[in-house]
Amino acid sequence: MDLGPHAAFIVSAYVIATLVVAALAVWIIVDHRQQLRRLADLESRGVTRRSERGPSLPRSGGPAPGPIGG
Repeated sequence: MDLGPHAAFIVSAYVIATLVVAALAVWIIVDHRQQLRRLADLESRGVTRRSERGPSLPRSGGPAPGPIGG
């Protein structure tokens, strides 16, 4: 395979692009593991997710609806 006079540029561009994509993949995996550890730590301290609390509070965060004209 003859890449011509620009072979060094072409090969280095592919190598750099491959390294960048690999670094991003590693970064995503490491960050995912950190997030899982943080979530496990919070759950071990008793902090729960809002979706697990149930419908005890209104979603808007405002006052509970009362009688109309009240």
